[in-house]
Amino acid sequence: MQRTPRSRLGRVAGALAALAVVAAACSSGTKAASPAASPAASPTASPAGPKMTVGFIMVGNRNDYGYNQAVYTASQAVAKAMPDVKVLTADNVPENTSVTQTMQSMVDAGAKVIFATSYGYFSYALAFAQSHPSVTVLHQGGYQTGAFPPNFGTYWGEAYEPVSLGGMAAGMVTKSGKLGFVYAFPISQTIANIDAFELGAQATDPAAKTYLVNTSSWCDPLKQKEAAAALLAQGVDVLTQHQDCQATVIEAAKAAGKYVVGYHYDARSLDPSGWLTGSAWNWAPVYTDILKTIAAGQFTGSRYNANWVGTFANGDNPLQPASFGTSVTPSMQAKILAAYDALKKPGASVFEGPVTCQNGTVLFAAGVSPTYAQINGINCLVKGVVGTLPGS
Repeated sequence: MQRTPRSRLGRVAGALAALAVVAAACSSGTKAASPAASPAASPTASPAGPKMTVGFIMVGNRNDYGYNQAVYTASQAVAKAMPDVKVLTADNVPENTSVTQTMQSMVDAGAKVIFATSYGYFSYALAFAQSHPSVTVLHQGGYQTGAFPPNFGTYWGEAYEPVSLGGMAAGMVTKSGKLGFVYAFPISQTIANIDAFELGAQATDPAAKTYLVNTSSWCDPLKQKEAAAALLAQGVDVLTQHQDCQATVIEAAKAAGKYVVGYHYDARSLDPSGWLTGSAWNWAPVYTDILKTIAAGQFTGSRYNANWVGTFANGDNPLQPASFGTSVTPSMQAKILAAYDALKKPGASVFEGPVTCQNGTVLFAAGVSPTYAQINGINCLVKGVVGTLPGS
């Protein structure tokens, strides 16, 4: 049995997926769009052409200042760092059978490795791996509870830890004690991030509260604008989010003269003074290591043929603290960086007890440092969060 992620809303017609792959096949892998982050050494390029073709599939726009741009940037870093790898990309692929069609199109174009990078791709990616044993399929952010096919794996990072550092920054600057959180779906990752953000804020302002608005979409600028307006009307003076695209919420905070904490991608350039900090994915080292493992014929039975999760303690968390904005003083930065260092110690967690739910139920008792699996299973909002979780 597997845990099947909740479906996200489809954003474009399924027919566009095939067109996206055709365009990617024509343009990707020939020129890197951005410099590589911590590039790994790669084998010498073969004059006969690439030895491996790899596909990256994204649910949103590759220039979204968020989740999908982080994926695309890393895919291009892989193309630059590994000359023997040909990279195909497809963006704006909905979380429905369109992803299956896109994976097949990539395989037809020679792909032997597929990175399905959106949460709602999980069931499609697993089924595709099972029906295509010669293709290695990786899913970004999923969690498989049963046996793994020899050609399938999931990968992620302990996202809630860096998110808690953003909460600390928000707690340091808030005057109203009200923080706003715009989120998409009440999945386990989102719940953990909301709770971690509030716990981080409490570490610097014990009275701080986090107010929620749900959009039921990973990237809907109109809904995000309305959500931000609703939160600002309640008096929040720091906005944050768990959405794929960031620009709308950042612009709303900037227009209102408020602060913002980012997620997925370092978007400081959109508002250097209002931007406090955030969390930014650096996927290139993970992608590169996975591809080197596959190229060596060692994927089956490896740590990537499982639910791999990078952590601060192991020094391999792909989600890292983003840059600080100009409003974050050196003393504030020092406190946040000290907390960052503390979270690198084995067993350390922002969820170390006592932690209680909104209704007073003990979530984690005093002295308990929960595991990733326990945090991934949280189904309540912690005390200090204002709002409720929708049913879907």
